[in-house]
Amino acid sequence: MRLQIRAIGRMKVGPERELLERYRKRLTWSLEIIEIDDRKIVDGTAERRLREARLLAIDLPGGAVSVALDERGHDLASRDFAARLGDWRNNGRQPIVFMIGGADGLDPALVAKSDLALRFGGLTWPHMMVRAMLVEQIFRAQSIDQGHPYHRD
Repeated sequence: MRLQIRAIGRMKVGPERELLERYRKRLTWSLEIIEIDDRKIVDGTAERRLREARLLAIDLPGGAVSVALDERGHDLASRDFAARLGDWRNNGRQPIVFMIGGADGLDPALVAKSDLALRFGGLTWPHMMVRAMLVEQIFRAQSIDQGHPYHRD
């Protein structure tokens, strides 16, 4: 399976990066992480989100699945998330591209055009923490897909 995370901002050395790398090293699925430098984007909130959306969506491969990480998205249980990834893979829909906005979130138009808007519950999470949580959930989905006992119901 080919996966990609596109995220605004660069992760610094620290606990979030360590956690992300811990799960990334355990993956056998292909995962590319593209960080988009946000220091040059200084417009107001709406304009900033629009510029970030353009950068996140640039050069999306044909047939790619786009998943927007958004606080207004859908809640999925881990098994449902794993099944959704498996369905996309089995139907030839790759790569699967996850998009994570900056501190102000994603542009609503980008979220609306995505194949799936996904959230990690009703709480608000720092966008750097979301990256680590997403990679853990991808590893969990891989474990479920492969019948590994990591996930417990």
